[in-house]
Amino acid sequence: MTTVDLTQTDLLRELNQVVEGELNRHLRVAKEWFPHDFIPWSEGRNFDGRMGGEEWSPDDAPLSDVARSALIVNLLTEDNLPSYHHEIAQIFGRDDAWGEWVHRWTAEEGRHGIAMRDYMLVKRMVDPVALERFRMTHMSTGYESAHSGELVHSLAYVSFQELATRVSHRNTGTFTADPMCEELLARIAADENLHMIFYRNLLGAALELSPNQAMAAIRDVVTGFQMPGTDIPGFQRKAVEMAVAGIYDLRIHRDDVVAPVLRFWKIWDLEGLDETGESARQEVSDFMDTLETQASRFEDKRDTLKERMKIG
Repeated sequence: MTTVDLTQTDLLRELNQVVEGELNRHLRVAKEWFPHDFIPWSEGRNFDGRMGGEEWSPDDAPLSDVARSALIVNLLTEDNLPSYHHEIAQIFGRDDAWGEWVHRWTAEEGRHGIAMRDYMLVKRMVDPVALERFRMTHMSTGYESAHSGELVHSLAYVSFQELATRVSHRNTGTFTADPMCEELLARIAADENLHMIFYRNLLGAALELSPNQAMAAIRDVVTGFQMPGTDIPGFQRKAVEMAVAGIYDLRIHRDDVVAPVLRFWKIWDLEGLDETGESARQEVSDFMDTLETQASRFEDKRDTLKERMKIG
């Protein structure tokens, strides 16, 4: 059986009712929260410079270098929100329920960077000068998805990316050993989870509308997946540290991010695929086996890497 891929305009129109339903569901379950409620303002003090306070020192906060790196990566990833908004506004448009979601999602995501930065600076967890320089460099680079302008690919990508972000925030919070920081990142992770559900359900609807087209998009995204923070200065080193520490590694990526989403879409049971769709599904299966092998190898050498990198 051969099917014709739907155009972007057709998909936007066909999915509009699904978007409306998912938006209404999201608004019912999303909980209002306020960043300032999570910040221990009374613990803050002036930094040096114009305020004449104390220069930042790593000893200001009982935080490991890995935890500090993870917090910086997570925050800088959130900082690129203007670029993310531009991406999805171009793809989804600003009409009807699509446009309502674009603005709602952006508003909710905006809280994350505000809350994280305020917390990290009040608790003096990071060097404020270095952090701002990182932010300027990262945001000046901008962000463009590998699948920019492609609706189905973008829906597939954010389904995995939002879940990966949720997992990274939760595990980073735990790794800081700071109870309030953990609570804040858990609150942010709850937002990310709801965003993942929205996108995951939309891609599920796209699988029903155009299964071969959607399966090809899933293959492309799964086999070429990269988090949006890869342009952060020193990202590769920080990513390795986070992986060795167990904050986000290949095992987590495979078992806690990719596999659950694939199961939800029931891609292994999907019927009616043509030759192209079947080939894409097989490539996903083969890649999951490859990830399993890579994850096992990494786990085997984790202790050696921890010792080498002095990660506890």
